[in-house]
Amino acid sequence: MTERTAIRNPPSSKTAKVPAARGSVVDLFCGAGGLSHGLRAVGYSIAAGIDMDEACRYPFEKNNDAPFVRKDVDSLKAKELNGYFYPEQPRIMVGCAPCQPFSTYNQSLEDPKWRLVSKFADLICAVKPDLVSMENVPRLVDFQDGRIFKSFVSKLQKVGYNVSHGVVFLPNYGVPQSRSRLVLLASLHGEINLTEPSIPVESYKTVEQAIGHLPPLEAGHSDTNDPLHQASKLSDRNLERIRASTPGGSWSDWRSELVADCHKSEKGKTYRSVYGRMRMDQPAPTITTQFFGFGNGRFGHPIQDRGLSLREGALLQTFPEGYAFVPPGDVVRMKQVGRMIGNAVPVELGKAIGRTIKLHVKKVGL
Repeated sequence: MTERTAIRNPPSSKTAKVPAARGSVVDLFCGAGGLSHGLRAVGYSIAAGIDMDEACRYPFEKNNDAPFVRKDVDSLKAKELNGYFYPEQPRIMVGCAPCQPFSTYNQSLEDPKWRLVSKFADLICAVKPDLVSMENVPRLVDFQDGRIFKSFVSKLQKVGYNVSHGVVFLPNYGVPQSRSRLVLLASLHGEINLTEPSIPVESYKTVEQAIGHLPPLEAGHSDTNDPLHQASKLSDRNLERIRASTPGGSWSDWRSELVADCHKSEKGKTYRSVYGRMRMDQPAPTITTQFFGFGNGRFGHPIQDRGLSLREGALLQTFPEGYAFVPPGDVVRMKQVGRMIGNAVPVELGKAIGRTIKLHVKKVGL
């Protein structure tokens, strides 16, 4: 089974009260709200989230106490965008344009979604919010010989923004994934740089710390108390394969008859990160939109014979445990929810961006 029915009263994910921060946030390409939730956690009011995926409406509005606007960012106009910000507050525009065109998993340079990065820059230049943050995959910096990213930065600088950017390693910011992301910050009011990471290597959050407390689960089953804690069913052959897998190992450790024919070819031998188990004592690999599939990466549970559950993926993306992705009583669709979780900006990274903006607003007296 790949679908379950959600419980009527899912646990609340309301953020603990913190002092309100000056500023209103509009989140473009908001998805299920990971970035917004991080900003909200440090005190920011979310004025609106904009995305074309209707499935994201419920999780965004439910968990962020903010309106979701279903719209293709490519069709947004500056006048419309201006209307979403709260009056007499510093205006903060954030967003993560779809990263699939720039991902190492996508070898095509023809994906039209890369143009949304340019559209994002055009909207910033037209609206001129006080502060901007953009998050994406590191490959964006070098994509098409760097032309797209250099153009983005240049457009902002030409209208008066101070721009900083860099690639950050997420375990340094409390995210239990061996994952790097590109973070850009820009301000019309002075220099701004992402706060320095405070977590040393020996204190990186591990898979065990993130998901080890969840109830055991069998492949194809779900937890009666949390339908998001459900795992995809495994075929008999894949059940054999995961039982033959060791944490941190790969399909190359299996006996010959379990190895897929495609992996026996010279090209296939290079794909060693699929059909693997995570390690409990280390951060997880990058959580993708396909993280719930054992064969899609090193997404095997470290000690249980199954792939990751949806809730485990969400926790590894640092969503709070009670974050609701599906309306009460609705069916939980693995692919739909998995896509929302995998596409999200990790909440802890959102908090780091929010703390940086908060300090900057105070420093420059906005």
